[in-house]
Amino acid sequence: MVRQIETAVLVIGGGATGVGAARDLAMRGVDTVLVEQYHLAYGTTSRHTGVLHSGARYAVRDPRAAAECYRENQTLRRIMPHCLEDVDAFFVQTAWDEPDYLPAFLAGCQAAGIPVEEAGAGRLLKQEPALTRRIYACFRTPDTSGDPFLSTQYTADSARQHGARILTFHQVVNLWQEQGRGHGALCRDLVNDEEVAVRRELVVNAAGVWAGRLAASIGLNIPLLPSRGAMLALNQRIVNSLVLRCHIPSDADALIPSHTVTLTGSTDGDICQPDDVSINPQHIQVIMEEAEKLVPGIRSMRRLRAWASVRPLYAEDVPTGDTRRVTRAHALLDHQARDGMPGLLTIIGGKWTTYRLMAEEVADLACKKLGVQRPCRTHLEVLPGADGPRYYRRGAPLRRIEDTSAQGGLICECELVTSAEVETLILSGQARTPDDLRQLRRVGMGPCQGAACTYRAAVLLRRFLPPPVQQSNRALLEFLQERWKGQAPILAGQQLQQARLNELIYRDVLSADHLPGAA
Repeated sequence: MVRQIETAVLVIGGGATGVGAARDLAMRGVDTVLVEQYHLAYGTTSRHTGVLHSGARYAVRDPRAAAECYRENQTLRRIMPHCLEDVDAFFVQTAWDEPDYLPAFLAGCQAAGIPVEEAGAGRLLKQEPALTRRIYACFRTPDTSGDPFLSTQYTADSARQHGARILTFHQVVNLWQEQGRGHGALCRDLVNDEEVAVRRELVVNAAGVWAGRLAASIGLNIPLLPSRGAMLALNQRIVNSLVLRCHIPSDADALIPSHTVTLTGSTDGDICQPDDVSINPQHIQVIMEEAEKLVPGIRSMRRLRAWASVRPLYAEDVPTGDTRRVTRAHALLDHQARDGMPGLLTIIGGKWTTYRLMAEEVADLACKKLGVQRPCRTHLEVLPGADGPRYYRRGAPLRRIEDTSAQGGLICECELVTSAEVETLILSGQARTPDDLRQLRRVGMGPCQGAACTYRAAVLLRRFLPPPVQQSNRALLEFLQERWKGQAPILAGQQLQQARLNELIYRDVLSADHLPGAA
């Protein structure tokens, strides 16, 4: 028996753009269902740098993307400050950067309306003593860093509050057509192992790197360049400012403070399959070589983990495989006008910074086709969760724990997550697996990579949730395996010792790979 769901709009893809589209449509009163093959932010949304761009990076080569990024930077600072860090951001010109780029950079920023303030290199070096002394020019910009997991979760919460139905672990098997138009999607509910047919008036394809595969199921072609790059996390905040090289965008030219760690990367240029998030060892080498130019001695610092992301670059008019030259702006495809296929829209490309704008544009077109005349309000209403601190502040979690005497109730010492926080997330239905806790509170993302917090979190999940023990054990092992996958490409020195300790805890002491349901 196939379960049937009726709706006005089906959104496919639970990344930032898809969830943003579901929120926008629901806020306009449109009956909306979103399906996501795994958990929210499963794809590229969870794997990028976390930079909220000002647009300065694209000001020379991609002025449209630059202007969009700055406008959305200001909007997102208003509606989701609780998902951001309010760090200083500097574009720096080093001994390795072409001096002739600087005039073009400043002119491009001015043309895009991006405020740029010259800052003294000496002042920056006092603020960030780990940086190289070979910095000759420095400019402050409105870039900052943020948490894509939290922003996606809070956007989904808002969508649900306005009536959207969000179905995770619903994998689209294929789209189908009736009478020459896209008519629905057949999905597989991976939790209950059943087929689900979603019938609707309109489909929004927001599947990111999988958008082309989805369109191909009904014979349509979307020219994507799935471009894989790598990122690296180091186990401390080497800098407290976002530092970017002032040159044509290239590989590994940024240092990004993120909660308790520093991120560096990213690389680009490996054209691959959408599911291929393997690490190219050469990319790790490039990252370390370039990071050394910004922070001398960074090679000897503890590398925490590496991961790959696949960018869904839309490349219809690009004859070359040079992915750095492909625009970071987005494309909205109306398949009725483009392919003679009514009932299907695709939103592709873009950046996390512009996800809300992309969602607004696809919602505008969807509402026009449905005859709905209600304006967008997503730029006006703050996301849920904003009753806490306005921005993430370094040191704030420790002060909170000290003020509440919660030291004895820590689940994760690295990220300072308390048992009370974890219990609240479980009992509210927001967390059902260790990976949910990772996304919502960074459990397992600190220097020990889950050595102590994973089994503590598993105990609380088992205590408060009813699923069979086999299901809980599988979720535990999947979490540990994901932690291992990120460490394996960079294991050396202290991180190798940490990985061995984790192995001893979970395999030799707890025998995790022999628990019921582990096979």
